[in-house]
Amino acid sequence: MDELSKSELLGDLYAYYGLLLTKGQQAYFEEYYYDDLSLSEIAENHGVSRAAVYDNLKRSSRLLEKYDRLLGLKEKDQALLAELQVAQTAAEKADLTAVKTSLAQLADLLT
Repeated sequence: MDELSKSELLGDLYAYYGLLLTKGQQAYFEEYYYDDLSLSEIAENHGVSRAAVYDNLKRSSRLLEKYDRLLGLKEKDQALLAELQVAQTAAEKADLTAVKTSLAQLADLLT
């Protein structure tokens, strides 16, 4: 996975699980990935070494990936959105059988 794809994935995971990180981890993550600060700039802002920032970002990334493996919220959210699209399309076509099927699928996804 290239660096840009990895950054996008971590940004998505942060949107789902960022609140599970400590305030310090959140600050480092946001400064690095959202504010585009360098490791040196973050280290200077927090009075720590570049290595400490790097280690914190690696640990945060691993935690976000672990939370996603355990909770799967991103995948569940994508499945819900896809099924909502199916329901919307069926409703627009006035296909009541497809709407009922899709609503049943949505109910299953929500439980």
